Amino acid sequence: MTTKQDILRFLEEMDIAHDDTVTIHAALRKVGPIEDGADGLIDALTEHLRDGLLLVPTHTWAVVNKANPYFDVRSTVPNIGTLARIAAQRKDGVRSLHPTHSMMAFGKNARAYIQGEEKSGTPAPMGGALARLYDVGGKVILLGVGHERNTYLHAVDERVDVKNRLAEEGFDVTITDWNGNTILCKDFHPHEVHGLPAHVSGCSEYYPNYNKAFEVADAVRYGRLGNARVYVCDVRKMTDQMMKIWARADRDMCVCDMEIPESWYM
Repeated sequence: MTTKQDILRFLEEMDIAHDDTVTIHAALRKVGPIEDGADGLIDALTEHLRDGLLLVPTHTWAVVNKANPYFDVRSTVPNIGTLARIAAQRKDGVRSLHPTHSMMAFGKNARAYIQGEEKSGTPAPMGGALARLYDVGGKVILLGVGHERNTYLHAVDERVDVKNRLAEEGFDVTITDWNGNTILCKDFHPHEVHGLPAHVSGCSEYYPNYNKAFEVADAVRYGRLGNARVYVCDVRKMTDQMMKIWARADRDMCVCDMEIPESWYM
């Protein structure tokens, strides 16, 4: 069993500082048994980040859409796994009001960090909570998953203004906040990518194409926690490397399986 002390030791070994801002995606079944389960993992992370901020994605993109344009921060259940569902139920954090890509924030200045997410017109706009990970020098932990679950990379797509990422037609979303008040988020444009193979659900499935470039930029370190491989990613280094690639690219790397030419990032 992975204990709280195992998690705390791992965070120290991976040079995650006590005042870092960290977001995490996890497949807990890959880790194996964890002391106190998902709550135990969150407890260990928040204890280590005692002067920082933990952001646990509680995304609802599968259930908030044009056919069901409603998000209630108090009750809309995340669709991305156990850690998200458990985090959304906790009382020691605050969930953002983003209609499809909300996050549960724990720690220092949590409410201030996620303020204004109800005004987001896209999944990861500039100025939003995901994009601001670059400004604060944040880190991404991928626990038992790879870059195909690295939601932060959507924020880079939006920063670079990559075409073929967002739906042309938007819709209005009714958001219910923590106190039961309703807010109208107008003209929200969800993810939509054309030209993908029939068996592929979105461009994120091809985000692992970036991995070699990230390694060259020292943007990712690897470790193990329990039975799972872990990526610890430096947000600024990932972003800068992706921007270098897109400045040189002659095609979209995330609509097919391809090796990115070294000349695009070396």
